Amino acid sequence: MKYQFVKAHERRFPVLVACRILNVSRSGYYAWRGRQPSKRSLSDQELTGRIRAAFHKSRGRYGSPRVHAELRQDGVPCSRKRVARLMRQNNLSAPTRQRYRRPEVEGREHQVVFTNVLKRDFKPSSKDEAWAADITFIPTREGWLHLAVILDLHSRRVVGWSMGAEATSALTSKAFSMAFTQRSPQPGVVLHSDRGTQYSAVGYRRLLEAEGVTQSFSRAGDCWDNAVVESFFATLKREEVPPRGYGSRVEARSRLFHFLEVTYNRQRRHSTLGYRTPVEFEELTRDA
Repeated sequence: MKYQFVKAHERRFPVLVACRILNVSRSGYYAWRGRQPSKRSLSDQELTGRIRAAFHKSRGRYGSPRVHAELRQDGVPCSRKRVARLMRQNNLSAPTRQRYRRPEVEGREHQVVFTNVLKRDFKPSSKDEAWAADITFIPTREGWLHLAVILDLHSRRVVGWSMGAEATSALTSKAFSMAFTQRSPQPGVVLHSDRGTQYSAVGYRRLLEAEGVTQSFSRAGDCWDNAVVESFFATLKREEVPPRGYGSRVEARSRLFHFLEVTYNRQRRHSTLGYRTPVEFEELTRDA
């Protein structure tokens, strides 16, 4: 590592000075420069290039676990620890999400109780048993466009969605209203989400209670409790959203509508569904 530092900073520091500071010999440095890189070093260089591509493809949002998953999906053999090491060495790190802070409320009757009812049961036996919801941010030249979605965990179908310039409980309420109107589920359907204020707001919770929906929350800071929607958003951004975002919110709305209702629900084949589309899978299981 010391020799690599000397080589990387030859234009800024004389080799002799850098070697003295790092307590290495100049002859040893030049001997190292003359050696051919090892197979492991060459392999690391090639893998680092792929890691950078996956990291920048996610617009810097992926940490080592998701970058590793992306590489494995592309058929690149590597371990998660190796990916993490190379990302650290190359200063590739995703921004950390702020911890959720429970809002101060007055009176126990309004106390928000976060319960994980779903418990990562991502394969219910039939549709409209369990839904999962979340919000993501879509870049445009006019600013962020917030997208709230609800997925049926049985078929992975997008059953409700809403878009807006602000991430509010009104946004999530519109997505729920769309899902409930289209599906008319029986009382007791579980709706899982993270602990965001858009889902813990009193108005949103009362809306779900009025329709007989059982609300479920992820544990604090645990994105894997809502892994299906996280995976959906990764697919959306990888396959639809341009690297630099959309030109306007109007363009984004149009393109996202087509992806949600046409491409994803009716055309894209899912490995978890036996390479059927969500609509096909629902029709198949309905007739079974």
